[in-house]
Amino acid sequence: MPVVSAEAVVPVDPATAFAVSQTTGAIRRRWDPFISEQHFLDGADAAAKGVRTFTRQRLGLSMVSRYVSYAPPTNVGMVMERGPWFFTKLGGGWRFTEAPGGTLAVWKYNFSCRPAWLAPIAEWIGARVLGHEIRRRLAGFVRGCSDAEVLAAVRR
Repeated sequence: MPVVSAEAVVPVDPATAFAVSQTTGAIRRRWDPFISEQHFLDGADAAAKGVRTFTRQRLGLSMVSRYVSYAPPTNVGMVMERGPWFFTKLGGGWRFTEAPGGTLAVWKYNFSCRPAWLAPIAEWIGARVLGHEIRRRLAGFVRGCSDAEVLAAVRR
């Protein structure tokens, strides 16, 4: 199962970094170039272990995922429950630890593709595409952790 990851140091403490990572709506779209739409499902109004979310990616792909861990301010994890046909499995985790100059944010994703006969090629391509998307998304997160409007929203 391929694993892709990216990391960066952001100039805020771990609690603030975690809070930025969990923003929603217009504030989330302000820093996250991956998401065009995201909302909680099943009547949930906040993230927590077991909560499901709907996410639509900027190119139109969508998925339903479930939080499998939610431990502010250190980590959060999710698994895909329903998503693009070519993924058999997709899971991700974000970790936040104190580091010189702020917080080290490490984002890791693992996935497998279908159909089985095409998986080796699809996973090779997927690791590059998903890796690019994660690096792009993390760069947006770094900008978000320096954005006065995003920081004001998480401090409210």
